[in-house]
Amino acid sequence: MTFDGAESHRGDFFVAEMAYSQIRLKILPSVRCLFDKMVQVKVEGLAPHKQVQLRSKLVDDRGVIFKASALYKADETGQVDVYRAPSLGGSYTGVEPMGLFWALAPETPHSKLLKKNVLSPTLVEIEALSGETGEVLASETNERQYMTEGMKRIPVQEGRIRGVLFVPPGYCGFSQPLEAVSYLRRQPEVKGPGIGIIAISHSGGLALSMSSFLSGISATVCINGCNANTVIPLHYKDIVIPPLPPVMKNIKITESGLVDIRDALPDPSLEKNRASLIPIERASCQFLFAVSEDDHNWNSVFFAKQAAATLRNHGKESFKVVTYPKAGHFLEVPHMPYCSSGFHGAVGSDVVFGGEPKAHSEAQLDLWEKVQEFFKSHLDN
Repeated sequence: MTFDGAESHRGDFFVAEMAYSQIRLKILPSVRCLFDKMVQVKVEGLAPHKQVQLRSKLVDDRGVIFKASALYKADETGQVDVYRAPSLGGSYTGVEPMGLFWALAPETPHSKLLKKNVLSPTLVEIEALSGETGEVLASETNERQYMTEGMKRIPVQEGRIRGVLFVPPGYCGFSQPLEAVSYLRRQPEVKGPGIGIIAISHSGGLALSMSSFLSGISATVCINGCNANTVIPLHYKDIVIPPLPPVMKNIKITESGLVDIRDALPDPSLEKNRASLIPIERASCQFLFAVSEDDHNWNSVFFAKQAAATLRNHGKESFKVVTYPKAGHFLEVPHMPYCSSGFHGAVGSDVVFGGEPKAHSEAQLDLWEKVQEFFKSHLDN
């Protein structure tokens, strides 16, 4: 025997189940894309004007979990299109087509996203949840790949060179600069005649040094670097460039207990520090200096302007300086999670890197386009 009430509840459950089965979360144009591409997140089949929470999650190669969330309201057709609809709250607000990606934040404080194996994609799980009950309504996974179809990944161990060669388009990170440049120029896949370099932070100084001392460099991108050598002595043949000594009294502690080293390095152009300057006036390549105004790793804007002045004083206009307000230290590829703080090996503790998430994301997107244009302009001729 079935009571009328029980039959009614069973019917309600069946209707609810049918309604949920019609809800779809779509990632367009495809769930698979390259790491720098935008995707369109849509939820369809919702009740008109109902609230829905979208959540994103990824796990990096270290096992650190990154999450973001945003609250949306379905339109009169029961659809949420993140390209057009504003977030009403959560990790970000307003219309942010890629907010579920750049707003991803680590559950473990002061963690920077780590991607070591580019042969596997970064998986970003996206869920749609009921704004009332929190129940998962639909989900999908975006596979963000790093290797284009047909690209070769070639580990390199030749002489003292240790690195990886990607063909095409070809780039590498070697510990022996002179051998690395010579090696690249010998490869039939490298169009030549010049080589391009891109580097960030401390490696930016190495890029400037390579450009200054080595032939065959045509274009160099230095992102939030220093125009002086830092941390450890730099050796080239019989030349030794000492590191710029930090001024310890300029180091501050933030209210949250993080170390702020923005003003720790002194002016390298002062007579007592000039031995640490990288002689970029010797370089014959084109430079793109990209700097963040809120970089708290060091005063990268000051260093870039000083580098530009050095080149100009030697009759060279072979440079461009691009500045990004409210961006922090680690300007990386588009749509990557913003890193506000993290462990600094040279300092031995967690430091603040500066910036604001949205402005930082916009800077990464703009810089990515500028870097590609820069290399095409100075290497494809």
